[in-house]
Amino acid sequence: MTEPARNIALYGTDEAIPASHGLRAGPLSATLEAGNLRHIRWHGEEVLRAVSFVLRDRDWGTYAPEISELKITQAEDAFHITYSALAGDAQRYTYHVRIEGRADGVLTFRGTGTTETGWETNRTGFVVLHPINGVAGAPVTIRHTDGREVAATFPEIIDPVQPMMDLRVLTHTTPGGATVKTLMEGDTYEMEDQRNWTDASYKTYVRPLALIWPYRIAPGLGVDQTVTVTMTGHGNVPDAEGDVTLFPGKTLGPVPPLGLGLQPEDIAGTQDAVEVLRKLAPAYLVLHHDPRAGHDRKTLEAMVDIARSLDAAPWLEAVIEAADDAGAVAEIAGLGDIATTLGDPFDTVLVSPASDLKCTLPGSTWPAAPNAAALYDATRAAFPNARIGGGMFSYFTELNRKPPPTAHLDLVTFTTSPLVHAGDDLSVMETREAHAAIAASVARIARGKPWVVGPSAIGVRDNPYGVAAKDNPGNIRQAMNRNDPRQRGLLGAVWALGYFADLAIGGAMAIALGSTTGPFGAVASPTGDPQPWFDTHGGVYPVFHVLRGLARLRGAVMRDLGMPSAGPLCGLAAATDAGTEIWIAVTGPDPVTVTVPKNARIAVLDAAHFAKATATPDFMDFTLAFDGPLHLDGFAVARILTKKD
Repeated sequence: MTEPARNIALYGTDEAIPASHGLRAGPLSATLEAGNLRHIRWHGEEVLRAVSFVLRDRDWGTYAPEISELKITQAEDAFHITYSALAGDAQRYTYHVRIEGRADGVLTFRGTGTTETGWETNRTGFVVLHPINGVAGAPVTIRHTDGREVAATFPEIIDPVQPMMDLRVLTHTTPGGATVKTLMEGDTYEMEDQRNWTDASYKTYVRPLALIWPYRIAPGLGVDQTVTVTMTGHGNVPDAEGDVTLFPGKTLGPVPPLGLGLQPEDIAGTQDAVEVLRKLAPAYLVLHHDPRAGHDRKTLEAMVDIARSLDAAPWLEAVIEAADDAGAVAEIAGLGDIATTLGDPFDTVLVSPASDLKCTLPGSTWPAAPNAAALYDATRAAFPNARIGGGMFSYFTELNRKPPPTAHLDLVTFTTSPLVHAGDDLSVMETREAHAAIAASVARIARGKPWVVGPSAIGVRDNPYGVAAKDNPGNIRQAMNRNDPRQRGLLGAVWALGYFADLAIGGAMAIALGSTTGPFGAVASPTGDPQPWFDTHGGVYPVFHVLRGLARLRGAVMRDLGMPSAGPLCGLAAATDAGTEIWIAVTGPDPVTVTVPKNARIAVLDAAHFAKATATPDFMDFTLAFDGPLHLDGFAVARILTKKD
């Protein structure tokens, strides 16, 4: 069978990967991508994750400006970049950038712009990202806009609001010993802990959120802002890793049950895919029910029937429309009556007020909602045989800002997506660096109660920060995508494996990923959106194989693989009756060589075997004897079996 183009296999889209330019001035280096700087390093150590001039619309979507007149001048001791850019269509914003880097450790990035049409925006200007590894919990000196200097620390547990405000300069010391001074001019800046959205950074951004948003820049007006980074000193930087050796270490907890989501709009596609989904064998299905979308007894019954046909426990995820206590109690009682007519199928019921599906920014007034304790108590009365869960159906951010009264709950729930702030491949995979902090923070919120996560996927099933998630008729990478192409590519399988492993090791009681079919699915079905390869071939997405493998490991004791969150591999190991089963995946597009245990059996899913894997649901069952270094292609997934000694 002919294989699809490599980009389709890896990313689910033939969209070209944006060009990047490596920059160097003596010991200073950075990458220029889409007009912005990433991975700024001093003597080889990352000192800032990014400095970007960004433009956001009224729904917090990020514009992709058209860059022109790009000029890059590179010398041994300096680099210079200039360009012009245009963002928008009906409304337009034009800006000009000048970037200079010097070998003495001074980097400047200036952005000036104006609008002829007027410009409605939630943010236009600079964003500076500090990395989290080795920085979380470390000291920082703040200079405020009035010149006052105070000592502070980067948050260790994820801060729900803004840990630092009214900022002009931030000075910190890197783990390697360099001093980094970041001066931000042209407006007032403040910081948020981006780990709330699983971003691997602390974000310092222009214009305080306490001011009105969206705001409008009048025709003829604009901004003039500059970020200057000064780097001095340096210490020891670890050598880059070579080949990776797999060595399962200490025992951890059991592999949690794996679930899938199910939306009413995916009922028909899922009914057609029941036979292949039985091979995946999810432990449970999270059945989404929202009366505002016209969901009723009929849709609920159809989803329960699907769960029963898959021998998966049906979990009810119920949005409560009523904003008052009496209305909410009556609405939940009505759901309980429906459940009774369906044979009382739900062993777990998750509830959330509709108002909590939208973000309430720090300092804003929370919208009307039923009393949380009363809501959960009413749910327990209506579903006396079920575990009652609450928290947020939206992101950890909202859970962190509005923790539930856990005394009234059996478990705490939330979801995440890596696409809230950026849509590129690297940012998606970098979110793994925030998962350990997410797990530690949610454990504190849960106060000893079990916590579950999902249904989570790369794509955004809802947009708490705007009207809706973005449609994607062009099948491109973009923030806030609903139909994200990488769900259908090998990158989606790798992300799912890393996500499950990170949060399982972090203590999640259960983890739901994506959906049965549809834009977050594991099995291809018609969606009305472009699905290269699958539009003509059908089959299962690469993520299907990862989910099937993880589902079968339920209850097995996990073993620590010692893989760093920013490393070239992610994965999970578990002790089985036969020996040890290891699932690993390459987290980037470049090949990785792995030394595997002797006398192992392996199966590999990569771009060279994409076509066969999409047509063969049990593809990863066919392992071959293997002894020697394992050379894995970019975004490849491997299943490795070793026998007991």
